[in-house]
Amino acid sequence: MASRNVNNNSIFKSVDFFTIGIYLLFVILGAFSIYAASYDFDNAGIFDFSEFSGKQFMWIGISACVAVAILLIDSRIYEAYAYPIYAAILLLLIVTIFIAPDIKGSRSWLVLGPVSIQPAEFAKFATSLALARLFNSYNFRLYNIKNYLISITIILLPALLIIAQHETGSALVYFSLFIVLYREGMSGMVILSAFISALYFVLAIKFSETSVLGIETGQFIVFCIIIVVMISMLLFYCKSFVLARNTALFNIGAALVATILTYFGVTIPGYYYFAAVISISILYILFNLFKEKIKRVLITVCTALLSIVLLFSVDILFNHLGPHQQMRIKVNLGMVEDLRDAGYNVNQSKIAIGSGGFTGKGFLKGTQTKLKFVPEQHTDFIFCTIGEEKGFVGSAIVLILFLILIYRIIFLSERQTSSFGRIYGYCVASILIFHVTINVGMVIGLCPVIGIPLPLFSYGGSSLLGFTILLFILLRIDASRRERINYN
Repeated sequence: MASRNVNNNSIFKSVDFFTIGIYLLFVILGAFSIYAASYDFDNAGIFDFSEFSGKQFMWIGISACVAVAILLIDSRIYEAYAYPIYAAILLLLIVTIFIAPDIKGSRSWLVLGPVSIQPAEFAKFATSLALARLFNSYNFRLYNIKNYLISITIILLPALLIIAQHETGSALVYFSLFIVLYREGMSGMVILSAFISALYFVLAIKFSETSVLGIETGQFIVFCIIIVVMISMLLFYCKSFVLARNTALFNIGAALVATILTYFGVTIPGYYYFAAVISISILYILFNLFKEKIKRVLITVCTALLSIVLLFSVDILFNHLGPHQQMRIKVNLGMVEDLRDAGYNVNQSKIAIGSGGFTGKGFLKGTQTKLKFVPEQHTDFIFCTIGEEKGFVGSAIVLILFLILIYRIIFLSERQTSSFGRIYGYCVASILIFHVTINVGMVIGLCPVIGIPLPLFSYGGSSLLGFTILLFILLRIDASRRERINYN
């Protein structure tokens, strides 16, 4: 029985201090960046609790206490109570929808006296725990359609509740967990489908102001892509050269006929043309269905049909977004130049980063930062402060450190002796990858501004505490690998 008693000292000997070191470096650099972003010449000291940096140091202290407590708790607790924790967070998200005050059009913050917390930040570790617990269930196999649906439900439930709070950006984070499903055997076709769907959306919106054959140029391009995807799936997925060749020849012939008729002034109604071409292609494929691999051919046909449905749903989805979100997408796609309103943040952010040059202007010497040209520069746009004061070199070092941290998390995940630890680790890595990629993409104008903080850098107690819990649960699970030897 003595071998089952875990000595806390042994936990601290087993914990991965390399990862903790990177974490501490990030939170300290983050606090100094917040001080620089909010600094003016009348500012108090960096540790003054009336300043953002002082408040962040207070949250760093709270997070440190929580981190130590997490390391002291038996790692089996996290697996045993994964579902109750997940259910409790879902309940908290539901309550938030109804009792949270409206702050800039969002109902995602619970105000508790002088402190405000955002439950969506804590739903990340809860969802990761629940997903890991599911995958560690006895005889669990992702290939079962029932297990697919349960996994997707666990991911989508918090995302939908957060969307109901009007926090679309935070909700998108949960879709990064599909990377975990892919790691555990989900078909790459799902990832490819998601990429193609995003491509359809962008093209349909980007080229919606001109027309070809009486239909929007974006829709024309997407129709052509649908045909190319269908032929490619027949060739590479179904491995049917004959079906792919004949379908391609028919579509090339139809395109030549349309080109010739248009040249001679014959008006071709675009929707009817594509409807006829795609319908005939699908009917031909179905006619030869029983000569080929039935399941894969049906998937190809369904992909084409669903693509068409998605195409005609783009306008509905786009119109469902708020006016400010629509404008941000249009600005990001280059459809509208709005440097005074929707595009102001990104434009000023790019100016700040560009002005930093190769080595930066130096700590507290950034003009864009000090003159408050960039709104929210201490939260979502904290990276522009790094770019201005530390330049290309400092920005590159921060990104390299994030890359090292993510690689280390993947390394820790792969060395786990249980599915629970491995899945949870990949959840942590996926969430970090999404946050870093989208946040930096927002700041340099590659992604729409959707309110995603830079992990451990951006100001915010909920964000810092949420990421601390997320990371240190993994470190505790990893440290318990040696304990399992004693258990056996």
